[in-house]
Amino acid sequence: MRKYYCIIITILFTGLLSCSNEETKMKEQVASRPTVPVLASEVQIGTQVWMTKNLNVSRYRNGDPILQVANSAQWANLTTGAWCYYNNDPANGPIYGKLYNWYAVNDPRGLAPIGWHIPTDGEWTTLVSFLGFPDVAGGKMKTTGTLQAANGLWRSPNAAATNSSGFSALPGGYEADNGSGSFLLDRNGYWWSTTEFGSLRAVARILSYTNGGVSTLEFFKDNGFSVRCIKNQ
Repeated sequence: MRKYYCIIITILFTGLLSCSNEETKMKEQVASRPTVPVLASEVQIGTQVWMTKNLNVSRYRNGDPILQVANSAQWANLTTGAWCYYNNDPANGPIYGKLYNWYAVNDPRGLAPIGWHIPTDGEWTTLVSFLGFPDVAGGKMKTTGTLQAANGLWRSPNAAATNSSGFSALPGGYEADNGSGSFLLDRNGYWWSTTEFGSLRAVARILSYTNGGVSTLEFFKDNGFSVRCIKNQ
């Protein structure tokens, strides 16, 4: 009987030790990873979890359709949420996502999926700070390769691009607020924040093929930019 109890105790102790070792390994892995995919479409960067693709939805979270506007002149006069494809080409959607005006970003029905939200200016700043200074963080966010090398979608030279963060930023360009159309595909990427700058503008982040920095500027809300989501904490 004593031998039986000794065997049971040994098995339980071994199991607990194994679980403890496994938990320690997991903690070490989490602590040492700046970017580890949680799912195929997610990446952990510091304490944040970001989507690795731009948003490509045509409905709000509650199921209501978001207005698609293909006419540039009509786009320029909007004061409610809308989206378009770059150059009105549906082939750009699966690659770059849709372009949304800020009114769609701010719509109370919710543009981001359940469990996610559009980042504030402060959350963008947290991301950039974790990756270093604004003049180097962009390179860590951009996908590598160039159009000329046929293994990337950024125009050459795609300066400083390493994508070491796993953010996988692509140059989706933008839809102009003045009704003149779409511009800068393969050169620049623009991403909205939810933070307003006065009544007519909102804060956005920009990455460029010419450098490895991240720029912060305020744009009129009727511009069409990409949207990237961050997971709720």
